[in-house]
Amino acid sequence: MKEGIILDVDGTLWNAVGAIRDSWNLYREEQIPEMPGCYTDADIEGVLGLTMTQIGDRLLAPLPEKRRHQALEGMMDAEVTYMWEHGGRVYPSVEQTLMRLKKAGFHLYIVSNCQKGYIEDFLHTSGTVSLIEDHVCFGDTGKPKDFSIRLCMERNELQRALYVGDTAGDLDAARRAGIPFIYAAYGFGQVDAEKEKVPSIETFSQLPGAVTALWEKAGNRR
Repeated sequence: MKEGIILDVDGTLWNAVGAIRDSWNLYREEQIPEMPGCYTDADIEGVLGLTMTQIGDRLLAPLPEKRRHQALEGMMDAEVTYMWEHGGRVYPSVEQTLMRLKKAGFHLYIVSNCQKGYIEDFLHTSGTVSLIEDHVCFGDTGKPKDFSIRLCMERNELQRALYVGDTAGDLDAARRAGIPFIYAAYGFGQVDAEKEKVPSIETFSQLPGAVTALWEKAGNRR
């Protein structure tokens, strides 16, 4: 049975708030003079997990629609370029834990609502490019995250999979895709794991144990 673990990026694998903030503010200052001011960490954290279109609608709301789309595209391109050099703060034990999961026979993937190039930035910065077999993002599909999860599962012929993320949107996407969810409680979102009846982890290094426990609870001991 081919089993996959599909991972979110922001709030699950790394914290890139500072780098995203800096890249957006540099672009805003140079290319969006009609919007003086700067973004804060709270602004960035408030849109993590949203699609690019939703981010533009929220953070570039004062601009006319055509100009907003133009500015958003430029801002996202600037972010990808900036992140390649600066990156985010990878959470402790990510590489080691992914290697452990790989050795246990799991196939590893990333699905995110980000733009093209962002996942590549993470893989480059974290040194995990050899561990992740495939990735899908909003920039690839233009579709909600549950669509991207299903696409990842279909094209990699996964017989069983679960999704790991840190927001209520991630939980909803996993449910819409029909797969179990593990909540990364150390991330940016707020999910009442007990109420939602989903397992949670306090550090990324706890993921292997959570995966094993989830399958055993479902009556599918590996």
